[in-house]
Amino acid sequence: MSILSWIKKDSQEEGGLWTRCDKCGAVLYIKHLKQNHHVCFSCHSHLQMTSRERLQSLIDPGTWQPFDETLSTVDPLKFYAYASRLKDAQHHTGLQDSVITGTGLLEGIPIALGIMDFHFMGGSMGSVVGEKLTRLIEYATYEGLILILVCASGGARMHEGILSLMQMAKISAALNVYQNQAHLMYIAVLTSPTTGGVTASFAMLGDLILAEPNALIGFAGRRVIEQTLQEKLPENFQTAEYLLEHGLLDLIISREFFKPALYEILCFYNGCLRSKQGKIPRHFVQSFNLLTEEKLRRSLSPRLP
Repeated sequence: MSILSWIKKDSQEEGGLWTRCDKCGAVLYIKHLKQNHHVCFSCHSHLQMTSRERLQSLIDPGTWQPFDETLSTVDPLKFYAYASRLKDAQHHTGLQDSVITGTGLLEGIPIALGIMDFHFMGGSMGSVVGEKLTRLIEYATYEGLILILVCASGGARMHEGILSLMQMAKISAALNVYQNQAHLMYIAVLTSPTTGGVTASFAMLGDLILAEPNALIGFAGRRVIEQTLQEKLPENFQTAEYLLEHGLLDLIISREFFKPALYEILCFYNGCLRSKQGKIPRHFVQSFNLLTEEKLRRSLSPRLP
């Protein structure tokens, strides 16, 4: 076995010590790589992070309050092999689905935070992702919290068909109330990759849209677009730098500076006087948490003799 093959195998095993940069091929010691926010020491390429690793890099220690940790899908369409794939993903990641949500402090400032995890079925968006993000947005609306969503996704989850596509409208509707009626700030953070239905919905609806360097951001694949247009696309097409140049992003920030940059943005926002105070519409109903759902279920179910 060659040294590079051994390193690749070692990185895939749980507790491996070494990995290799996908871009330049440099051999990296995982312990030092984590300390450097998973940024390659040789070429400064941003390697993928898990949702928990990104959480630790953004939220102050001991302040994280997770939401809906046990919420999981019921395989509504009985899609072939979907249940087994879900179990495998849950086993390997320790997550119930491809997003974690909750509240915490960022340098002492309270925020509502959602982080997608590409390691869970490619960060695909199904019913659970839509429900968890919608509940987070509704909670942030009621509590007046700044909302930050970190996106890393291949798009809508095909195993749930039209139900996964409906989440695009569901999340966008909740964001409409949050942004346009409560007048609160939503920051979208786009990491590599952010594609498909996530890009086509909440990822591009931020009041501020930030991205990591060289992040892959788009809707359809490059080859599909080239075949449709019968044109050769630029080399940097669908990169964060290309989108920034064409006005689709506000800022590109290297990962090691993300928390300080977000802190400056939040301080500036909190220090500004709002010209228009937002109001929550009367018809707006906050979604139930698990405890409330269980109480309601028990009250409505027929009593046993």
